[in-house]
Amino acid sequence: MTALLPQTGDTRTDFRVERLTATIGAELSGVDLGEVARDGELFARLRALLLEHKVLFFRDQDISCAEHVALAERFGTLEDHPVLGSHPDHPGLVRIYKDLDSGPEHYENAYHCDATWRENPPMGCVLRCVETPPVGGDTIWVNMAEAYRRLPVPVKEKIGRLRARHSIESSFGAALSTEERHALHARFPDAEHPVVRTHPETGEKILFVNSFTTHLVNYHTPENVRFGSDYAPGSGDLLRYLTSQAAIPEYQVRWRWTRNSVAIWDNRSTQHYAVQDYWPAVRKMERAGIVGDRPF
Repeated sequence: MTALLPQTGDTRTDFRVERLTATIGAELSGVDLGEVARDGELFARLRALLLEHKVLFFRDQDISCAEHVALAERFGTLEDHPVLGSHPDHPGLVRIYKDLDSGPEHYENAYHCDATWRENPPMGCVLRCVETPPVGGDTIWVNMAEAYRRLPVPVKEKIGRLRARHSIESSFGAALSTEERHALHARFPDAEHPVVRTHPETGEKILFVNSFTTHLVNYHTPENVRFGSDYAPGSGDLLRYLTSQAAIPEYQVRWRWTRNSVAIWDNRSTQHYAVQDYWPAVRKMERAGIVGDRPF
């Protein structure tokens, strides 16, 4: 489905929107993201489309690092990453470079919502492809509002008041030395978030557990537990069931990267999975994450 935005007399605003699946994702053409970074009206249109489609895709965006950062800063303040760090000349621009010298790590190839181990996880991200394998290295995004909407009613009733713990120590920290891991945890203690969050702009209910989620913190109540032995399987099985919803294809869109393609996603209502099927090819990405608010 392709839609043309309303005519305004300014050809810069006449970019084309093509939905990629029935539930999530749209590709925009006729857009110069460098210009969007400088133009408030263009940015307002883009932001409205992001809320509608949850992830937006663009091809052939030969923008500078400064323009990349300026575009992301239209959404809000940028954040650094405590493990990956930032571009030395552009704070907040994280370089995710995978080549033959990269150490093995498997954090991207799991369904996750970025940095939910923060008290205030990112509201969204702008990701640009610098170099891509000839084949492979796709990324999958998931509509977690749709995942919540289609849960069975008894499950919705069961999880409505539950909260969960999210940890950087058990993910990025697990490969560090004991001392480094403890220091990382001291900087970023586990965060606690609702299992079902409310989108602060759209009001949608969103299933908000992912691979950074370690356990449900308030499951052990008389309604759920008859004997203490009920706690571990009941809580663990429910969390595994909920996190598995992200793997359902009906909620997904898959993007094949090309050089200078860009994805902008709403981190509050989506998860994503970077497919690591391309070794020994090189994949280089640059991401700007935008500070968000506390989930409720």
